[in-house]
Amino acid sequence: MFNENHIILPAVNKMKDFEKLMRMPLNYIIILDSHIAQLQAMVKMAKQYNKKVLLHADLVNGLKHDEYAAEFICQYIRPHGVISTRGTILSVAKKRGLMTVQRFFLLDSLALNTSYRTFEKVNPDMIEVLPGLVPKMIKSIKQKTGRPIIAGGLMHTKEDIQNAFAAGATAVSTSDKTLWLQD
Repeated sequence: MFNENHIILPAVNKMKDFEKLMRMPLNYIIILDSHIAQLQAMVKMAKQYNKKVLLHADLVNGLKHDEYAAEFICQYIRPHGVISTRGTILSVAKKRGLMTVQRFFLLDSLALNTSYRTFEKVNPDMIEVLPGLVPKMIKSIKQKTGRPIIAGGLMHTKEDIQNAFAAGATAVSTSDKTLWLQD
């Protein structure tokens, strides 16, 4: 888990932004949309700079979203943790000792209940709530699951971040570069 509360988790799609993060005083990086051929080098580079990579397994181009893909990620890519909506991916990662972050998409009650069922089966380390602009739901999900919450999606202002933290989020993930280094 994170050693501190109220941290910003930069989420990157581009190699240029990933390389820029190596020089920034941030401990964690979320890799979003990625290509299977780049991942091993990216994780290796991050480790050289003492960064911890959380890989969004559902967004890796070139891999299916099944237990074999999860095994590949755990054995060959070796990120610090895995983010996914899929129970199978999270279960394999958890068995292999990686940090697991389950994404909850707050689309409607059905999606929320499906996420809760997956949570019960997998017991992930953390929950990422998307969009992170719903403080009431951040509180509710944190109370129901007892897990640290990452608020992500549509976070565009310092106020958005402050509201998420005030609602009980442990961290905020954002691809908005202007928000990566906050006080």
